[in-house]
Amino acid sequence: MATCIATLVRAGARRALRPFSWSGCRDAALALPRHRRVHSLRSSLYEHVRDGFSDKPELDMRRVCEETEKVMANVERRKGELRAEDIPQIVSVWKQLQAVRGEISRLEEQKENVRARVRALVLPEYQRARTEGREIRNTLNQLYRLESELEQKHYLRALLLPNTTHPSVPVGDESQATVVESVGRKREFDFEVKGHLEIGERLDLIRQRRLAHVSGHRSYYLRGAGAQLQTALQNFVLDTLQRKGFIAMVVPDLLKAAVFEGCGMQPHAHQSQAYCLDPSRFPDLRLAGTGEVGIAGYFMDHAVNIKDLPVRTVCCSTCYRAETDTGRETWGLYRVHQFNKVEMFGVTANETGEESSQLLEEFVSLQKEIFSALELHFRVLDMPTQELGPPAHRKFDIEAWMPGRGSYGEISSASNCTDYQSRRLNILYEGETGSLHYAHTVNATACAIPRMIISILETHQMKVRGETHVMGSLSTWPGRSIINELTHGPFVCPAMLLSGWHCASAPCPAALHGIRSHREAQIHATEIHRTKPAVSGPPSQTHAEMTRPDLDSTIVYLTHFLHFQCRDYSLSSSLSRTTALPGMKSLITI
Repeated sequence: MATCIATLVRAGARRALRPFSWSGCRDAALALPRHRRVHSLRSSLYEHVRDGFSDKPELDMRRVCEETEKVMANVERRKGELRAEDIPQIVSVWKQLQAVRGEISRLEEQKENVRARVRALVLPEYQRARTEGREIRNTLNQLYRLESELEQKHYLRALLLPNTTHPSVPVGDESQATVVESVGRKREFDFEVKGHLEIGERLDLIRQRRLAHVSGHRSYYLRGAGAQLQTALQNFVLDTLQRKGFIAMVVPDLLKAAVFEGCGMQPHAHQSQAYCLDPSRFPDLRLAGTGEVGIAGYFMDHAVNIKDLPVRTVCCSTCYRAETDTGRETWGLYRVHQFNKVEMFGVTANETGEESSQLLEEFVSLQKEIFSALELHFRVLDMPTQELGPPAHRKFDIEAWMPGRGSYGEISSASNCTDYQSRRLNILYEGETGSLHYAHTVNATACAIPRMIISILETHQMKVRGETHVMGSLSTWPGRSIINELTHGPFVCPAMLLSGWHCASAPCPAALHGIRSHREAQIHATEIHRTKPAVSGPPSQTHAEMTRPDLDSTIVYLTHFLHFQCRDYSLSSSLSRTTALPGMKSLITI
């Protein structure tokens, strides 16, 4: 299906880059305002090319030079890394680079002519020709260095250029998004609506509390039916798409920074969403935040025959995101550091200019089919210029109504990237005559698992016995149509037991979640003994007969909790089956 372009690329197009001076990089950085220098200091994609791994990105600089005013207006509307005033300098550097390349080509041709003459010359003419050839080589060496510096300056800026914008895209920020379609209706409830985290904890599907010492902030566990629900969603979506002709893929989670940059992301940004590994051991690897990067890397530096287009692929991958905007959605599954996602990715031709737009419409139609099958109320938004991101020519977001949040929340997006990614990653297709052309790429989220779980739990919650209904599309996968309230005791942390909270149905004290120091542990322990909650002991033991740890012991245990020395213990619903361990130990199920 795909052919490595090393066997097809034009003659001479893969000429190795000459060594270059980093002084050009410093000059390039100084040309941009301070708040936008971070991305300009380094380009992994250019370094990837410089080291000979890939061909040079062939950006559409002809359009930039011929339509400079339009490009400046587009850059200003999108509010990205570049500003309109940066474009003339990009054009100027590009023209200088082209002039140097032209002079290099002329001198290289002249050098070959001199070399051919030398073979047939007698001694006097031979010496003059050698002197001429030496002067040409010296001039070429200077031009090679200048070419490398100009090339570096060019790519450090030009790679930040955004894609073109579809004329129908609204201009402005997120508030200017246009509602294209609304599917279904908001569900009405005759009881108090609960959020997904409350539902998940009550049904023992989700655990997010007391994980700071385990996996840090914005992490979570799925358990029992919650884990089954994730598997069911993944299988349902993958099965649906494979029946539509999609090719399933398993992609790497670790990828080179050049692939991220080729997809239009900024792995070296000050607040990059991409996690990087230890730079002393793995200097160029990043954890992918979406399966799109892995699939795009699969097609990188390859050509697909036009007869095989469009290629529709789907993958389910684990996504890792730094979520640097920590002030938003601090609790719940809406914004987390690690999650699973099913991603669609398409590669298509550019013969009529409409192929990628048609593929985008197809992907959005599939998204609507999936979400309708899950009986969700959602709306489709045509996103404005400031929400597109650098690679998108046009982008549709789908937001589902989440009753617990009382608002719509984004559950998927679909983007037409035209030839933006393919020009940077050298994703080509071979035409009928054997000529190579840059393909168009389209990507779309088929199912972001955590946000889908939010939508399902909050939309399909039921009043009776705290159950949550699971729609028919998924009921065959986990073998159930109702997620029932848990019948066993919840996990309880040891500090609860030590402080007298022996009842399995009692919630963990909220104050314990926020303990950060020994002093706070002292205050909390004092509060525990002051309030002395009324609890029941085992049937064989009255409350008065129960042994309570003294205040100092409670502080010790709470401090140990801070130092990650405690673990959760499962309590049986029958407290008569619990026993005290010797010494300063907690209660544990037999």
